[in-house]
Amino acid sequence: MIRAIIFDLDGTLLNRDESLKIFISKQHERLEKWLGHVPKEEYIRRFIELDDHGYVWKDEVFEQLMKEFEIEGISVQELLEDYLSFFKDSCVPFPDLLETLDELKQNHFLIGMITNGKGQFQMDNIRALEIDRYIDTILISDWEGIKKPDPIIFRRAAERLKISPEDCVFIGDHPEKDVKAAQEVGMRGIWIRNNQWNGAEADDVIDDLAEIPDIILHP
Repeated sequence: MIRAIIFDLDGTLLNRDESLKIFISKQHERLEKWLGHVPKEEYIRRFIELDDHGYVWKDEVFEQLMKEFEIEGISVQELLEDYLSFFKDSCVPFPDLLETLDELKQNHFLIGMITNGKGQFQMDNIRALEIDRYIDTILISDWEGIKKPDPIIFRRAAERLKISPEDCVFIGDHPEKDVKAAQEVGMRGIWIRNNQWNGAEADDVIDDLAEIPDIILHP
């Protein structure tokens, strides 16, 4: 019997692509003194390319941007600190996020989260989305010392919820690191479809968060 719904964050609850575009635009404006010679649209385009959907850490992204655009007078570390400090102000949720979590809570499901990333940075983003009040346990790879797709982090989430993995559903956007990894420890894996991957061998596939309660309540 399903007792807990565990979510990924980026690309699942947080619309990271849209959030990133907003952040980069604001950064260009905020640091105009050093970035103003670079056309904003070009800065945004190249940042997104180098970022590779979040799989390249930002110090490498900023280092490459500085070389390509001959940015001077500001350091990679200062650009990185700007990202760590201000990204949370640009967080965009996917539609129906709060309504979905509220409905799951009303139906007495436990809610968890497993996300890769820097600890305080990811927690700031979770709070910016105003979803921390719904979540019973949050596992962030930086603080756990282990990251998806390692099965340990999935089992650990179930342990903290005091249930077995077989009583959990995991919902994420990555076919391997989210869906397959969760299934391998006995969880039911739901893939939230996106354009980055062609498909996933999931137990269910959804296009919108609002579909989740019905799928869970009426399997």
